[in-house]
Amino acid sequence: MAYNLVYSWCLVLAVVVGGAAAGEYSAPAGFQPTPWQQAFATFYGDESASETMSGACGYGNLFNTGYGTDTAALSTTLFQNGYACGQCFQLRCVNSKWCNKGSPITTITATNLCPPNWSQDSNNGGWCNPPRSHFDMAKPAFMKIAQWTAGIVPVTYRRVGCNKKGGIRFKFEGNGYWVLVYVMNVGGGGDVANMWVKGSKTNWISMSHNWGASYQAFATLGGQPLSFKITSYTSHQVLIANYVTPANWQPGMTYTANVNFQ
Repeated sequence: MAYNLVYSWCLVLAVVVGGAAAGEYSAPAGFQPTPWQQAFATFYGDESASETMSGACGYGNLFNTGYGTDTAALSTTLFQNGYACGQCFQLRCVNSKWCNKGSPITTITATNLCPPNWSQDSNNGGWCNPPRSHFDMAKPAFMKIAQWTAGIVPVTYRRVGCNKKGGIRFKFEGNGYWVLVYVMNVGGGGDVANMWVKGSKTNWISMSHNWGASYQAFATLGGQPLSFKITSYTSHQVLIANYVTPANWQPGMTYTANVNFQ
């Protein structure tokens, strides 16, 4: 399909970065793992993870966009109205007979929302009801930390930096007068707080948060190479990627920068 095609274009960068992370986790420079916290985890779908595709973050087919099966849907408390899309977490099963031997740690990326279920008690089926912190994991990811027959297990979790290969990817929808961009493969904090677009004939134009990991601008941008400026939601780092697209960019295409957050 067209959106699977990745087009790389020349660009330059301006990145503001923080200090290197410390501790046993080899995090990207500028991102410090958070303290361990308590939560619970369940899973959805089967071993193929087909039910985890096209989640609330808008990443589409997670195999094609590089996220695979190490993913999870977050409860409302963690999802933060979509600003948590792309964040990376380490989880381990604790204090349960269903934990895998040695309580191994696995790393997942937030790609979906686990919505509240107010028809069920928060401690008996309504696992994602606020204010609960909950991870509804892809089944292959869940099986890395616990036996799937458990259904639900207590976990500890922490935010970690996202180690990504290559640059940030921008999947385009819209037309010459309205552009909707899904931001993927974000390193560092993994998330996006604010975004701007600039055509060769315009100044920087602020984009509004649409939903999940998508941002939109109502502007005449057809026939112009486009640049983007992004602020990380977590670290507040700023990254500028110039000329991410050619002048003849098209909806349905994915364009890859050669810069990323660290």
